[in-house]
Amino acid sequence: MEFVLSEMIDLVMTARASLKHIVIQGGGTKHFYGESQSVAASASVLDVSAYRGVINYQPSELVITARAGTPLKEIEELLGEQRQMLAFEPPRFGPSSTIGGCVAAGLSGPRRMMAGSLRDFVLGATLLDASGALLHFGGEVMKNVAGYDVPRLLAGSLGIFGPLIDVSLKVAPQPIAEATVELEMDEERALAQFAAWRRMPLPISASAWHEVHGQGVLRVRLSGSDAALNSACASIGGRKLGQEEARQWWDALRDQTYPFFKARPLWRLCVPPSSPPLGLGKVLIEWNGGLRWLADGEIEPDFVRKAAARHGGHATLFLHDGQPSVPVFHPPSPGVRAITERLKHEFDPTGMFNPGRLFREL
Repeated sequence: MEFVLSEMIDLVMTARASLKHIVIQGGGTKHFYGESQSVAASASVLDVSAYRGVINYQPSELVITARAGTPLKEIEELLGEQRQMLAFEPPRFGPSSTIGGCVAAGLSGPRRMMAGSLRDFVLGATLLDASGALLHFGGEVMKNVAGYDVPRLLAGSLGIFGPLIDVSLKVAPQPIAEATVELEMDEERALAQFAAWRRMPLPISASAWHEVHGQGVLRVRLSGSDAALNSACASIGGRKLGQEEARQWWDALRDQTYPFFKARPLWRLCVPPSSPPLGLGKVLIEWNGGLRWLADGEIEPDFVRKAAARHGGHATLFLHDGQPSVPVFHPPSPGVRAITERLKHEFDPTGMFNPGRLFREL
């Protein structure tokens, strides 16, 4: 692995000397995410996928450190042997998905509503900067820049600061048991039900509402002890799904293989869970109302973004065909943009890593 790392460092230093851009890639499962990059054909490709393997895993400490190119599948299998998991359930998008790519994308799955986002689980990271230096943040080596919590800021940065070399993540025990129930109701009633459940001590670990053949369907996953599940199922009511049926549903939602996600364009709106129905078109709702997927190509992008902002949220053009006329990500606040630009200048002053991937002008 030291030889692989040495090759990556040499590539970075060579690209900098020749004023070339660098496109970072891992398993290649998230090329669709972010802005469409228009880099020169002469750009160098830094492939992190060969730099793989678990560096340290202490089940009793609930921490795992792995090289960025390690397949997510291998990490989940290793954790599963100890009945542990990545609680934020990152979307896998394919068998070649890597742990570094998961952190760089910053996406979380259905369990995020209960466990927290990917960013909350990043304890440390090693970054390769534009000078070819390895910078260690968090974990055992406490190094920081201008007071920022850099490991968490790297989550969702899409590689614009440089390639992740390794990451340390907090893991969690798997639930003792799980059950999924299904109820029929419209969107307004489902959102009201979410609000009511938030005031109750229910072990809800995931929820999703969408329409199937004109009928609203709400699915709720419960995680905990058998006694807690029995009590919660009796309180919620509805039809209890079989274990295999439930697993297939949540996997399809997590990995976005469910047919709803074939829509183009597909918007991802993050809003406060208490927000009412947005009235934008076909939606799939997760996170007890906090995440709303919109599949309706007839609505103007500006209207979608204003609707999300009106409720204190933001909208991402998650999937699209061709070069969209609007930025993929919701325009950041001046403060967030200033922090991003400052970090970019610190780590990549020449702007060679993944140019335009997060913001077109950065």
